[in-house]
Formats: sequence, structure tokens, C-alpha cells
Amino acid sequence: MPRPWKPGPLIHASAALHAAAAAGVLLRPEAWPWALGAIAANHGIITAAGLLPRCRLLGPNWTRLPDSSAARREIAITIDDGPDPEVTPRVLDLLDRHGAQATFFVIGDAVRRHPAIAREIIARGHAVENHSQRHLKTFSLRGTRWLHNEIAAAQRTIEDACGVTPRFFRAPAGLRNPFLEPALARLDLQLAAWTRRAYDTRNGNPQSVAARLLDGLRPGDILLLHDANAARDDHGTPVILQVLPRLLAACMDADLKPVTLSAARV
Repeated sequence: MPRPWKPGPLIHASAALHAAAAAGVLLRPEAWPWALGAIAANHGIITAAGLLPRCRLLGPNWTRLPDSSAARREIAITIDDGPDPEVTPRVLDLLDRHGAQATFFVIGDAVRRHPAIAREIIARGHAVENHSQRHLKTFSLRGTRWLHNEIAAAQRTIEDACGVTPRFFRAPAGLRNPFLEPALARLDLQLAAWTRRAYDTRNGNPQSVAARLLDGLRPGDILLLHDANAARDDHGTPVILQVLPRLLAACMDADLKPVTLSAARV
């Protein structure tokens, strides 16, 4: 069922500014440069908000777990871009050894190619969530109808393959625009970003990647790693396979419990 779309203060202010600028130009045509400048500045703010994955100006956005989850000393390990036939099964084995749960933001086309792996994620107690159908670089440049269709296609792909309905969505690269939240509301999906990211698609140094995640790690954090598209270390090993054991051991030492986003929502 869709949920109500509630435009935030920035969207309300932008609509009011556009209306005021149009009315002002009608009443005083000579004021058009000022009206155009105000609208350009407003669009600049909106664009900047869309380029900041953790920003909440364009709508609700999980950058940390709820307070109740943090009070239980929970964190969320989220893993993007899979399933990957080489890496994902090995990630699942590492999670099993530590009794940890994770949330996999999967790409619909990858699920279609590897449905058994997607089902295995669920069977081992983890969660699969929506990371779009095709993970296109132009995702954040599209309108509401296109965004809805792209995200809905991933919903159907995941449901058909896994028998579960995602409740969270993560935008490709975290980039978005004001048209995303109306599409998510229509699909009853919650946008989820992260507290800290590892940049593990570009950095193949396990020590550096681990440090980005572990420095200041605390309850309620949402961490971002990648199984598909992971950078490789000097020996050709996907960096997530080197970093994840360190992260899980650090969680155990700090009495932090990795849970899925859905479990944290309870």
C-alpha cells in the first residue's frame, strides 16, 4: 500500500518561491533578473541536497538506526550491488561464522541472473532490499514516473525470486533528486543511506577501508560495504573479504550486534 507523500520544508519553500517569482514577474516585468536569480539559487540548493547521500532535505532518509535500536547496541552492516556469484557466498560464510546479520541492497538485474544466491541470502537469515533494477548512472536525473517504474521493476524481480517484499531502498551511489521521495512513497519504501561508508569500490587497501568503518564505531551506525564491484587488494582478493572479519571481530569486542534494517525498525 502506498504511504502519504509529505513534502518537506525545502520542497514547500521551493514551490512558494517559484509561485512568488512568477507573480512578481507578471506584476513587475523588469524584476525578471532577480526572479531568475532566486530560482537558480533554489535549484542549486536542491541539486546540492541530491548530491549529499546523507542529506534529509529531500525527504526521510535513514542515516542511523532508530534510537531504540541503538539502545540495544545494534548496528547495521549493509552490502550493496550484488548478488555476485564469486563474492556473495563467501560473504555469507563469514557472516555465518560470526552469527551476524546483514542487509543486502541488491540490483534487480543481478537477482535475475543469480536468483539462487539471492534466495540463499534470505535462507541464511539476512535481508534483501531494493537498489534499483539496473543501477544506472543517470538514475538521479530522471523524473518521478521513470523512477517509480525502475524501482517497481526491482521490487517485482526480488519478490519473484525470493518471495519477500523489500521495505528499504538505496539510490545508486546515494544520488537522488526531489522526484524520488514521491516514487518511494507510492511504493511504501523507506530511503536508507549510511552513517559511514568504506569507499571499498575504489580503495583496495584493507587497513584503510577497515579504519573508515571502525574509527568511532558506535551503536546505531549503518555501515556500507560492497560485494559486487568490490576493489581488490594486492593479491586480487575482494577487499570486503579482508575487511569483514575485522569488522565483525570489532563488533564482538565492543558488544555491538549487527542486525538487519528491518530488525532495527522493530
